[in-house]
Amino acid sequence: MSDPKAERYRKRLGEYQTALAAMGITSGVDDVRIEHHFECLADWSLVLTLEEMIDWFEERRHCPPMTVSPIPLNQVRGWNADPETGDIHHESGEFFIVRGVRVSESTTREVGESGWDQPILEQVGLDGGLLGLVRQRIEGVPHYLVEAKAEPGNYRVVQLSPTLQATFSNLKRAHKGRKPLFAEIFEAPHENGATVLYDRWLSEDGGRLYLKRNKGMLVEVPEGTIGEVPAGFIWMSMFQIKACLQLDAWVNPHIRGIIAHL
Repeated sequence: MSDPKAERYRKRLGEYQTALAAMGITSGVDDVRIEHHFECLADWSLVLTLEEMIDWFEERRHCPPMTVSPIPLNQVRGWNADPETGDIHHESGEFFIVRGVRVSESTTREVGESGWDQPILEQVGLDGGLLGLVRQRIEGVPHYLVEAKAEPGNYRVVQLSPTLQATFSNLKRAHKGRKPLFAEIFEAPHENGATVLYDRWLSEDGGRLYLKRNKGMLVEVPEGTIGEVPAGFIWMSMFQIKACLQLDAWVNPHIRGIIAHL
């Protein structure tokens, strides 16, 4: 039996689309954007209420899956400084390099024409990685697969992150660990039955990252493709994602970048 909330979603979405068409403001606007706007007006989640989702996330922040401790840079295992240049790099030759840049003729900046020197992070190969968000309908209602992901530099360790957040070095398993979950959906979407809704290179913070960009993707898989999700993942409505943007440092910048085009 269909969930009454799902039936209301489909009915109200149809009424919303009809009303917009009657006002003549849908010309040239794709269906994904129109439905996105409708999704943001109310919480249509069939999985958890917003309150239940907040409890779920706070529990993971309370017991993060990693402990982060600052240590001296010269004690970091697997990273070496080049004796000639001083550049710091990983022993695999992958991930990123810490190197220096000199900025000159900076007439529009606060330092002025004298410029400045600084260390900067350079991704090996310059292109960073894949940032991918999966959308799947549950009884016709769009849901988004989000991870409560721990990163060593995150504020409070755990933040809401896209389904996939991995550098190309991680995807190549340069760390000799496992391949990230759901990577195949974004590496070969059509072979895995997914429809690509968004696929663009996204810029990163140029103040600390040298020429870096990441590929942002939003893909939709057919209903029922992904059943039970691994621990740490959750299906969220777009309304819930937007609501969490109102909370301090809950949603990481990669989700924001992926959904910003909608």
